[in-house]
Amino acid sequence: MAESRWVEINCDMGEGFGRWKMGPDEELMSIVNVANVACGFHAGDPSTMVKTVRLAKKHNVKVGAHPGMPDLLGFGRRRMNVSPEDMYALVLYQVGALAGILAAEGVPLNHVKPHGELYFYIQRDAAIRDAVLRAVRTFDVPIYGLPTEQMTEACRQIGLKLIPEFYPDIDYNEKGELIPVAESVPATPELIDTRVSAFATTGTTRANNGDMVKLPGNRRGFSICIHSDLPGALENAVAARKAIGRLVLS
Repeated sequence: MAESRWVEINCDMGEGFGRWKMGPDEELMSIVNVANVACGFHAGDPSTMVKTVRLAKKHNVKVGAHPGMPDLLGFGRRRMNVSPEDMYALVLYQVGALAGILAAEGVPLNHVKPHGELYFYIQRDAAIRDAVLRAVRTFDVPIYGLPTEQMTEACRQIGLKLIPEFYPDIDYNEKGELIPVAESVPATPELIDTRVSAFATTGTTRANNGDMVKLPGNRRGFSICIHSDLPGALENAVAARKAIGRLVLS
């Protein structure tokens, strides 16, 4: 029996701070399946977290924690050296804060997804990866991430479910590795459609050097990430949703 296909859209949300808004969260909530809510270190604050959880609940959108580096000024996208035990505590602290808000609102914690530099940090540093996975395991939920060989094996060893992601709004290099937002070409709805369709049908994407590159992961089941802070986020999400509609019907 053929494996059933599932494809969803997850989106980083609640990334404003105080009076400063970041991203069209209200509009995006009606399009996405999963919201990754910032937990106050790279963005977000207690009131924004509560507001975002309530918005997700209104739209029946699943909610996960989006912990990041302690770097508000750099939006959690700058490199920092953090010890593994400090990182373990940082993730516990952030996810725990959102878990408390979710409990108050009667919404379950769906997953944890590291943000920005932390997302890259766990790919290149085994000790940091272990610290983050140990912290996530405390909450008995999956982690969202790139299904690289090292990440897949580390999750298997620790008994943590990995939800594989594909990124259509930022670039990959010729090795199939994700490139930071600052080094990527701005995405358009047309590019989103092309990338989602290519990955879903062939498991490939066009790298930043122009070559088609094979990506790891099961293309019959994956989560598409859309960044709410990037220009055209709403249009990109709509394009991803339309592409998914074609895939499910195919």
